[in-house]
Amino acid sequence: MAITGSLVLVSIWAGVSLFRYYQDDPWTRDGRIRADIVQIAPDVGGLVTKVYFDHDDPVKRGDILFEIDPARYTLAVTEAKVAVRQAEADLAAARSAAQGVEASLAEARREERRDTSLSDLLPSETTEQTQTRARELTARAAQAHAAIEQAAARLAAARNALDLAELNLTRTHVVAPVSGYMSDFALRVGNYVSAGSPVLALVDTSTLRVEGYFEETKLAQIHLGQKALIKPMGTEEPMHGHVFSIAAGIKDHDRTDSQDLLPAINPSFSWVRLPQRIPVRIHIDDAPKNLALISGRTVSVSLELDDKQ
Repeated sequence: MAITGSLVLVSIWAGVSLFRYYQDDPWTRDGRIRADIVQIAPDVGGLVTKVYFDHDDPVKRGDILFEIDPARYTLAVTEAKVAVRQAEADLAAARSAAQGVEASLAEARREERRDTSLSDLLPSETTEQTQTRARELTARAAQAHAAIEQAAARLAAARNALDLAELNLTRTHVVAPVSGYMSDFALRVGNYVSAGSPVLALVDTSTLRVEGYFEETKLAQIHLGQKALIKPMGTEEPMHGHVFSIAAGIKDHDRTDSQDLLPAINPSFSWVRLPQRIPVRIHIDDAPKNLALISGRTVSVSLELDDKQ
């Protein structure tokens, strides 16, 4: 009887300990390996002429992923260069014309000063003619300078158009903005792609992390910097990490927006209230070399209790 009683007490103690572990300790089986997914969209449209990578291939930042037919963009650069040369010629002509007008104006002003000083000896008509000519040339000089400004503005616009054409030409080579792995995609040579429309995606390996979804009842035992033990499903080799982010908000499924902009709260009649799950982000400090870190893979997360608890 004594042995039986002892076994019962041990069983009760083990059950209570296990229950408290599951209820109180900060751990969860609801975790995922996550990474940022970068959607790749061309900045210019056209036919795809080359594709350099395939499904799940590793890529490095700056690698050319695919090329778009550059023919029309090469022609646009050529046209833009012609427009720049024409604008430069127009500006040179405007400056030359202005110099001629300035020379004539300087001569007219000298004649005006001379005739004014000799006004007592010259007919008034002669003095008026030189003054009129000086005024006309002053107006023409102002027009010539305005023409220079307009020609300079056209040249600046032509150079900007050339820069844009050259930029569009370089954008026919679509490069990887980050290092990572190609996703499953259907881009093929001959496909037409549109500017701004995503055609493939990259898994950014520099952002690999673990997101554990912990019950809100365990938040008091979770803090930034806390060490974590991570066990991916299907392997006994654990990873180690630390908490670097705790979600500041989650969606309230019991609240909806109403037409009068007032909150509409759905009444709850549940006898059992399940705790909400709060996302906790965990930085991966180390992982086994042979472990496949696949975004979306299931993991269990256990946070270590320390003096802060």
